[in-house]
Amino acid sequence: MKTFFMAALLTAIIGSIWAADTDSSQFITDHLLSLQKPESPRILEDTVVFTASSSYRRVGIAFGHEGFGTVYWFRRLMVPNEKAGPWVKGKSPADLYRDSGVFFYIFSIPENLAGDLEYRLIIDGLWVRDPLNPDYRSDPSSGIIRSVVSIPPIRRPDTPNRGPAGTLTFTYYAESGGTVTVAGSFNRWDPFMYELREVSPGRYTLSLPLPPGVYQYAFFYRGERHLDPNNPRRVYTREGKAANEAAVE
Repeated sequence: MKTFFMAALLTAIIGSIWAADTDSSQFITDHLLSLQKPESPRILEDTVVFTASSSYRRVGIAFGHEGFGTVYWFRRLMVPNEKAGPWVKGKSPADLYRDSGVFFYIFSIPENLAGDLEYRLIIDGLWVRDPLNPDYRSDPSSGIIRSVVSIPPIRRPDTPNRGPAGTLTFTYYAESGGTVTVAGSFNRWDPFMYELREVSPGRYTLSLPLPPGVYQYAFFYRGERHLDPNNPRRVYTREGKAANEAAVE
């Protein structure tokens, strides 16, 4: 019963979560569920967690290093409803959970980003500075006010899947005769596009030519999402899911 309740809770928070994606579950349990109210942006590991009051109808965020050209929308944080009582068949999620009062967005810090992260919020259709962040600056040419988060330098270890120049080499170990695929930010997380080849019993590999940059990825095996056990570099996607990260130089 406890396992079911936690799985349902995680789904209520961020939508569908792959069963094997335990790091995402731990991140939510350790950080998101500890939020008592909206707060100033908080740097956690290699992410920045932005929050806002869920009394707004909709909250989005756009970043200066992207030219404020893309808006990413916050999600509503749902928590257990203490008054709901034990779960029984037929109860709806609306009975089991309540609005925590918090909207949230998880920003994964890019490898080449250090210094000031500028951003603006769009709250109920209006562009504004973050009311929870006391740090901001005004653009002298336009007068537009931008909220600021200071990002410290992050040491990123080398990853084991660097292949020839301009490629990433992915390696995964599983039972012989299986099907292993890889998806990531390089193919919009399509889990069917790239299949690894079994080069020896139980050893699957694939080399992809990619432009220079930093990429997030995960493996898919037997219908479940798996992290790369040989890559210590782990980050969280904007959806709160754990992923590995690797760079092409």
